[in-house]
Amino acid sequence: RVPQVLPSAEEMAELYRELSRHPGLSAACLGPDVTTQYGGKYCSLYTEWSQRDLARAENVKFCRQYLIFHDGASIVYSGPAGTCSEIKDELLSRESPSGALKAVLRKVPGKEKEKEKQFLEVWDQNRKVKSIDLMALEKHGSVYDDGEGPGGVQGDGGSWGDGVDGACHTPADQFGCLAWSHSETHLLYVAEKKRPKAESFFQSKAPELGSSDEDTGRPEKDVPLKVGSPRPGGGGGQLDSHRADRAVLQGEQFVYHEDWGETLSTRSVPVLCALDIEGSSISVLEGVPEHLSPGQAFWSPGDTGVVFVGWWHEPFRLGLRHCTNRRSALFYVDLTGGRCELLSEDTKAVWSPRLSPDRCRIVYLENDALGPHQQCSRLRMYDWYTKQTSTVLEAVPRQVWGAFPGIYCGALPGLCWAADSRRLVLDTAQRSQQDVFVVDTVTGATTSLTADAPQGSWSVLTIDRDLLVASFSTPDCPPTLKVAVLPDAGQEVQARWVCLQDAPPVPGITWSIRTLRPPPEQEHPQYGGLDFDAILLRPSEGPAAQKPPLVVMPHGGPHTVFTAGWTLYPAALCRMGFAVLLVNYRGSLGFGQDSVASLPGNVGTQDVRDVQLCVEQVLQEETLDAGRVALVGGSHGGFLACHLIGQFPDTYHACVVRNPVVNIASMVTTTDIPDWCLTEIGLPYLPDALPDPAQWTEMLRRSPMRYVDQVRAPVLLMLGEDDRRVPPKQGLEYYRALKARGVPTRLLWYPGNGHALAGVEAEADGFMNIVLWLLKHLRC
Repeated sequence: RVPQVLPSAEEMAELYRELSRHPGLSAACLGPDVTTQYGGKYCSLYTEWSQRDLARAENVKFCRQYLIFHDGASIVYSGPAGTCSEIKDELLSRESPSGALKAVLRKVPGKEKEKEKQFLEVWDQNRKVKSIDLMALEKHGSVYDDGEGPGGVQGDGGSWGDGVDGACHTPADQFGCLAWSHSETHLLYVAEKKRPKAESFFQSKAPELGSSDEDTGRPEKDVPLKVGSPRPGGGGGQLDSHRADRAVLQGEQFVYHEDWGETLSTRSVPVLCALDIEGSSISVLEGVPEHLSPGQAFWSPGDTGVVFVGWWHEPFRLGLRHCTNRRSALFYVDLTGGRCELLSEDTKAVWSPRLSPDRCRIVYLENDALGPHQQCSRLRMYDWYTKQTSTVLEAVPRQVWGAFPGIYCGALPGLCWAADSRRLVLDTAQRSQQDVFVVDTVTGATTSLTADAPQGSWSVLTIDRDLLVASFSTPDCPPTLKVAVLPDAGQEVQARWVCLQDAPPVPGITWSIRTLRPPPEQEHPQYGGLDFDAILLRPSEGPAAQKPPLVVMPHGGPHTVFTAGWTLYPAALCRMGFAVLLVNYRGSLGFGQDSVASLPGNVGTQDVRDVQLCVEQVLQEETLDAGRVALVGGSHGGFLACHLIGQFPDTYHACVVRNPVVNIASMVTTTDIPDWCLTEIGLPYLPDALPDPAQWTEMLRRSPMRYVDQVRAPVLLMLGEDDRRVPPKQGLEYYRALKARGVPTRLLWYPGNGHALAGVEAEADGFMNIVLWLLKHLRC
């Protein structure tokens, strides 16, 4: 009998508890420089971290401050200042440009049966100077925060590590922002538009209901304001002449309001709002066309208006989270007259606009509208004064070592510009790792800032006055905090990283990246010569280290990537004695746009064969137990796992899937991303087109359900009740099909959880059930 991987559930739970305590870095902010009496300079570094608290079953945020002494060219000394402290109920926070003030959006639980409130606070160096109850003003609905779904931990790759069908790292809220005006007198944010009150046709009516507000002496409420002065908010604005939204509407309580899908179900009609800090008055800005949803906004140069990204929501809204292919454009709305001006092409998908320190240029990311949800992006730049747009970086067809791999990221860093207003810093996937690059926006030249650094996953947190802050992790080392001074132009390769907050490697894990080439008969006819990677984690100690069982994890998306960074589930599985294989099949990000383009039309074949080839090769080359191989995958990774146990039933002996796609034909009418279903099987998506019988047949032919009769491996299904992306009916369909065929099957159903199963309780329970399922059915 093979020795057990771990002897008891208690030990497994303790190991998970220990590893889940490693926090992820979520934000960083540099304070202004201070000159000492001896002429030296230092600044403070404020950092926010995110950590799972299993006892409270929630994700907690905490902050820690550091001091950085520098001479403008290098870090002289750095170290922590004080201890950590938990951040309570902060939804958003932003330092003002000078660093003298800080704005905080805070949620406050309502008393007794009252709804939760939101307060916008302004702090100076020593105290809170403003606290405004936004709900009491009744100008808008809830403010959009940096929501990431319930309980998810930003910065550590989540638990499954597949970005939940996202890019290399999790973007902030799709719309949300909290932006200071350059004069530091106003704050800009995005909120849900206030809806008129609705009631039944049979509601009892108060006698004064028909009276006007003027007759009853009621204050003006619920009225969008037009800012009527050259400076935003001056004079309190002008009242909108339309008063219909103040009426009580009958028979409207149950009207359906479209939303923006997975994790954005409370986002329907966003509006731009400005707070005049001195007057404590709020204006709902006018001029945004009604067919657009605005977000990611900031004040224009001179504070004359607002620049924002607008997403088209006609003819209907599609899921937006992790979808960088939705038609959108960059706009400017002038505050003096409400005039709205288009700043970019209106046929593309754009996001992540960032204004240069000299307030002359705006860079942003751009993809083609529709097509794959994630792809290699273009970097575009708009000159505020010449009104000209240029392309700084094009999409890269093929990744070549030593050359820039292309841009694959959910968002640019909030602060990404160097002090010269010419260069900017970003991180991007480079095959199976993530690196930091500096880009010259004039010449398009790129230089790696991590080429000589250890292999792993780097993420830029911020850059300010050429002080650069980043996070670094590897599969066996949780996130660490790094700082560097960006060298002068042309000297960037001399960048030297200093570790500010170390995390010791987790013992017992070794890892490596291997490259694979498909055999000639599996080459893509149009995109030949593509290769792909896999990251293998192996236990390096204990009795099972000689010939451990293998857990194969293909990522979701399919257009995302496993980078060589810290991910909870693979690390914990490896510490428990399993080898873990993370496969970046063709179609993954970081390998060039050709790799992305090779997969649509070939899902269920090319990606499945790549994973199987990788498994067979690793089993040949490594001392692993070929009789104990299991699959674990979520979303498209679940799609691949279900395909593999059906197409190669002799290879796999257990399977665990989170919210898997099992039947594209039944998913297309229920998901928030119907375009995905058509695009990935190689068909064009048109909102008004209905699939014909041949297309329905092709969707079914590409689905794992086609192979359900050949499945023998026991299957554990984990489904989120609130999943909008791959609705749980998909998993239920597979569960019933397996049960009817006598395949050992178990289903876990998680209320209050969406596609990611990111709730702390669901994540922890899921892990324990995964391990117990693998131990049972791999005979460990």
